[in-house]
Amino acid sequence: MSYYMSATLHQPFDKCVEMVVEVLKEEGFGVLADIDVRSTMKQKLGIEFRNYRILGACNPPFAHKALEAEAAIGTLLPCNVVVQEVKPGMVEVAAVDPVSSMQAVDNETLQPIAEEIREKLKRVVTSLGQGKDL
Repeated sequence: MSYYMSATLHQPFDKCVEMVVEVLKEEGFGVLADIDVRSTMKQKLGIEFRNYRILGACNPPFAHKALEAEAAIGTLLPCNVVVQEVKPGMVEVAAVDPVSSMQAVDNETLQPIAEEIREKLKRVVTSLGQGKDL
């Protein structure tokens, strides 16, 4: 089982980030964190790195259900979505598979929650991969 799902987009990087945020919103997710890895690598290490953003996506109703079911599940939240430029004009969007990441947690109550979130993230990735124009 893969720990993520992905799609490749043929758009400028910044446009892809905007598209991902919009499609996440359509599925009920907000972006709690936006980590610019390229900028961080430059500032902290002086290294040139490709365009790479980690978006911490959260669907509040499902996060609440998960936290009610397992108090420490916050260690696995939010759901990360990576937007990275593979080469100019080619961007990969990859979202964590919450079912895969929750396998380490021994709590059956989380399984249906993780499956619902997986389906939402799968729809995000699939719609982006089909070239959804926003």
